[in-house]
Amino acid sequence: MPSFDEVLKEAGEFGRFQKRVFFLLCQTGITFSFLFASVVFLGQAPDNYWCRIPGAAELSERCGWTLEDERNFTILPLLLGNGSSSGKCERLDVVWDTSASCTSPLARYGNHSAGNLPLTACHDNWVYKQPHSSIVSEYNLVCGNVWMLDLSQAILNLGFLTGAFTLGYAADRYGRILIYLLSCLGVGICGIIVAFAPNFTLFVIFRFLQGVFGKGTWMTCYVIVTEIVGSDQRIVGIVIQIFFTLGIMILPGIAYLIPTWQGIQLAISLPNFLFLLYYWVVPESPRWLLTRKKGEKALKIMHNIAKHNGKYLSPHYSEITISNEEVSNPSFLDLVRTPRMRRNTLILMYAWFTSALIYQGLIMRIGIVGGNLFLEFFISGAVELPAALLILVTIDRFGRCLPFAISNIVAGIACFITTFLPEGILAVVCGLLVLLLPETKGISLPETVEDVEQLSSHFGKCGKKRKHQDTNSYI
Repeated sequence: MPSFDEVLKEAGEFGRFQKRVFFLLCQTGITFSFLFASVVFLGQAPDNYWCRIPGAAELSERCGWTLEDERNFTILPLLLGNGSSSGKCERLDVVWDTSASCTSPLARYGNHSAGNLPLTACHDNWVYKQPHSSIVSEYNLVCGNVWMLDLSQAILNLGFLTGAFTLGYAADRYGRILIYLLSCLGVGICGIIVAFAPNFTLFVIFRFLQGVFGKGTWMTCYVIVTEIVGSDQRIVGIVIQIFFTLGIMILPGIAYLIPTWQGIQLAISLPNFLFLLYYWVVPESPRWLLTRKKGEKALKIMHNIAKHNGKYLSPHYSEITISNEEVSNPSFLDLVRTPRMRRNTLILMYAWFTSALIYQGLIMRIGIVGGNLFLEFFISGAVELPAALLILVTIDRFGRCLPFAISNIVAGIACFITTFLPEGILAVVCGLLVLLLPETKGISLPETVEDVEQLSSHFGKCGKKRKHQDTNSYI
């Protein structure tokens, strides 16, 4: 009996149908990159703010001060009398009441020079010239609260982790396209709630949920694309990464044109609702249908793929079956249940951890080193394109493992030499561990845990082939 991949070859491994689905799902890479790196622009530190003296608001209203007048009366005495204080994280320990003068509110403290007036830490009474420019000014994430900005990004990453486990599992149980569509809906709804969150607690809660659903969109779109193309065309997964890079390059343009963080948040969240239209144009993965013993639906999709590709499937393809045992109820334990699957899982988990840590660390650094943030961020994305194109050129020649390993080792050495980042050591270790993974160049996708075990036994470390690998799915 012909294998599934042989039937897919007859229907067209990368014809018009796959190209259309591929292009549509690649747009998910752009929106996911928005979510992944948006904190750089949502959390921009405000340039002009100060700590308000108690009673200053009432005195300002009574005296008809502008915001600049209030700032001058608040900050100038500190700068003249105590050059070490900028008035951002501490203020004069005084109170302006109704008896304060409009022209010289500190005159009542005439026995003290400005430099001798006591200071006190500012807690929750900051004034911003642009109060809605970022979440920092919106939720007072300055001075002693600056750590909360990092917390918000950590919460988002926790959402990514949670989504990887929960929605990854759900996609195996209930279908790729269903979880993809639900995730797109969740990202859009949570993104809107985040934009209008009245307090920081609600902001981080729905930021977490947005991370959960965002990871769901990213994983499922990648899986759908790789499962509907032939083994020789699976490098299309790399092109999705190129769209992620395009998103990184587009994001600073959006942030430059939109002056408020709420506007940026809506601009990067609302496009996810458009992906719901994919319900009518992107089918379920026939490979997944096979593993769930839904051969008739898989066969119908295969005929549809062949039709759109201008191909024709032989009429004797009337039933799809699975020749050996499959995991009908997958669980998290399947990732570590068998030795080779456990080894591959742990290595890939470490690889993703290292890549995310270094990549996100470099991106976050752009937001704090100064300079033209928008231009520097755009350049940081643009320099990724040559790397992606290099991988496209080399991956079919040298396989998957070797470019993966070399990229991590070179990145680690570069980080360590240029900035002495300890993360560089992590990348080098990652590159060495990747060499222990089995090569997947030009072979059929494993359908079950047992297939992974056979794959690792038939293929040596980093692509050293031992003997022929047969597929498990038959028509």
